[in-house]
Amino acid sequence: MTALSVNVNKIAVLRNSRGGHSPDVVLAARTCLDAGAHGITVHPRPDARHVRAADVFALAALTLHHGVEFNLEGNPFAPPRDGYPGFAALCEQARPAQATLVPDGDGQLTSDHGFDFSRDGERLRPQIAVLKALGCRVSVFVDAGADVEQAAAVGADRIELYTGPYADAHAAGDASEALALCAETARRAQALGLGVNAGHDLSLANLDAFLRGVPHVLEVSIGHALIADALYAGMASSVADYLRVIQRVAR
Repeated sequence: MTALSVNVNKIAVLRNSRGGHSPDVVLAARTCLDAGAHGITVHPRPDARHVRAADVFALAALTLHHGVEFNLEGNPFAPPRDGYPGFAALCEQARPAQATLVPDGDGQLTSDHGFDFSRDGERLRPQIAVLKALGCRVSVFVDAGADVEQAAAVGADRIELYTGPYADAHAAGDASEALALCAETARRAQALGLGVNAGHDLSLANLDAFLRGVPHVLEVSIGHALIADALYAGMASSVADYLRVIQRVAR
C-alpha cells in the first residue's frame, strides 16, 4: 500500500507569521502520526521561511520515537547561511530515513520543477553518495517524462514525480495525458530498479485517480491540500480521509 507522508511546512508558515511557538509543528506532526500517517515530511529552506533547523531536529526525534519515516527535502546545492547549515549537514545531524533532493531556489514560492540531469547529474552524484553514506535513502525530484535513466546512473534510490502539472490538468477537467506521462515515467523508473514517490498539489480530489493510474507508487508526500482540509475538518480527520483514499485504491 502507498505510504502517506504528511508535509507540515504550512504549520510553520502560520507560526512564523505571528512569531512565537504556536501553532506547534511537532504537536501537529504527532497528531498526524496518531491518526495513522506513515511518516512526516519537511522541506527546510535556507531563508527559514517556514520549517527551521530546530524543527528538523525535533521532528527527527518524534519520528524516531514513533518508528516511522522522516523525509527531509532540500536543495543539495544551496550554500549554508546563518540558521541553515546546508542540506547534507542537516541530514548528518537529523539522520532522516529519506533525503529528497529538490532543485528549488530562494526565489521560488514552492517547488515547481524537477532536476535537469544533463546539467546537474554529475553534480548530484557526490551529493547522493554523501547522503547514502549517512544511511539515507535518496530520492530525486523529477518532472514526468524526465530522463530517469540518469537518475539511476547518479545513484538515486527513488524518484519523486512532480505532480503539479497533473493536478492542474485534473482541475481543468482532463488529466489523461498528464496521468499517462506520469505512469510511463514511473514504469521506466521501476524497470531500472528505482522506487517511485509522488508529490505536489495532490489532494482528496485527485489522489484516487492518480494512484489508480500510476503503478506501484510507494509514497505520496502531501502538505498544502491536507493542511487546508484540516482547517475545516481537523487534522486527524483529514489524515483519515487521505488514508481512506489510499486504502480504497489498494483494495
